[in-house]
Amino acid sequence: MIAVLDYGAGNLKSVEKALEHLGYDVIITSDPDEIMNSNALILPGVGAFGNAMKCLEDSNLIPIIKQKISEGTPFLGICLGMQMLFDESEETPGVNGLSILEGNIIRIPDKEGLKIPHMGWNSIQVKDGSKLFEGIDNESYVYFVHSYYLVAKNSEIVAATTNYSEDLQIAVEYKNIFATQFHPEKSGDIGLKILDNFAKMSVRG
Repeated sequence: MIAVLDYGAGNLKSVEKALEHLGYDVIITSDPDEIMNSNALILPGVGAFGNAMKCLEDSNLIPIIKQKISEGTPFLGICLGMQMLFDESEETPGVNGLSILEGNIIRIPDKEGLKIPHMGWNSIQVKDGSKLFEGIDNESYVYFVHSYYLVAKNSEIVAATTNYSEDLQIAVEYKNIFATQFHPEKSGDIGLKILDNFAKMSVRG
């Protein structure tokens, strides 16, 4: 069973439908027992960093997330769900992230002719050997909606980049932790392949 975490700040139904379309058992839940019994976790996210962190804290999900990750459970963060894995964001100064991975979230630099937020389809450059992007061609297009992006302390964890104003880090892999700045559930067949790659890890694990 794959648990999509419900903390009041996520685009949950589209993630659920995409996984069901692929044939996986999935549940949207904030119940600790259901989460603890799941084989994989997905943390979607939309909105502002500070509000999402408050919702996550108010839902008492932070200790469970950290425990499941420490136990080796496959974990996928999507959009804001990726950003919250890190230390802090310029969007909401003074609010701590989960600090499961080291890095900061900063605003996309302004550049003439580019709109912020970055909204729409953009091509990605994929790191060789990525598990999440197995079978995904370089320059494949995925769907973005964001104004902030990751600067990881350790660039070795970066699994994919895109160019928008400058080269942006838009996916990470570290042990059992995976995350994307873009929305795989809104990225057509490419996104479904990425979700399938992740979900298979829970089956194999």
